[in-house]
Amino acid sequence: PASAPFSAQQAVAYQQAWADAFQVPVGLTNSIGLKLRLVPAGEFLMGSALDVADRGQDEKQHAVALSAPYYLGVYEVTQQQYQQVMGNNDSKFRGPDRPVEQVSWHDAVAFCAKLSALPAEKAAGHVYRLPTEAEWEYACRAGTVTPYNAGESDDSLSNAAWFNGNTEATQPVGQKQPNAFGLFDMSGNVWEWCQDRYGPYADEQVRDPQGSSLGSERVNRGGSWINLPQVCRSARRSRYSPERSYTVLGFRVLCLPVDR
Repeated sequence: PASAPFSAQQAVAYQQAWADAFQVPVGLTNSIGLKLRLVPAGEFLMGSALDVADRGQDEKQHAVALSAPYYLGVYEVTQQQYQQVMGNNDSKFRGPDRPVEQVSWHDAVAFCAKLSALPAEKAAGHVYRLPTEAEWEYACRAGTVTPYNAGESDDSLSNAAWFNGNTEATQPVGQKQPNAFGLFDMSGNVWEWCQDRYGPYADEQVRDPQGSSLGSERVNRGGSWINLPQVCRSARRSRYSPERSYTVLGFRVLCLPVDR
């Protein structure tokens, strides 16, 4: 497994090594044109250190192991892709390549189910779901331990994210620099729904965590176009009721298994 911290060059090497082991490509494009990248199994420190500026009280740092690789969307799900699968698009900031927004957690889960049920995806053996919070943060960090995957400072965020310092609306996906795993817009643009219920972190090392078993609010990650830089940190957590839908809420998909 990949063991963070690791460099951008090591991130690419880990991806290729896992792809070779499973005899699958590092990147693939599915039947609706949705691009995905292989994220290697690995270990990292989830959350943030006590000395990180603007750290939330719910960001307790703890060791996490993810035991299997997975594919994650290179981009947030776009309006064109959402329309193609769901037949509707209620986004405020219209554009085929802009991320879909004003989607609830239930909407995002329904998209994953309908995408999985498409004949071409069933034939390929692809099953889609939202990433867990741990899968999301590990993929976002891509080996980094800095507040942002693009670096230490707020200035570094401008290279990788759309936030309130450089936009007043969502922007088409993929215009900023990707992280070391080749994933775009992990910070900013729209908050991304995760699979988990929101709750406190574990007190010890955990393996493949699934989030809290209590409560109803679901986790969002990454910050959005309307947020300050510090809200777009890799460890920053947020949550909403799964029925809520706002212009700051979107999602990206995870695909399993990788050995197909």
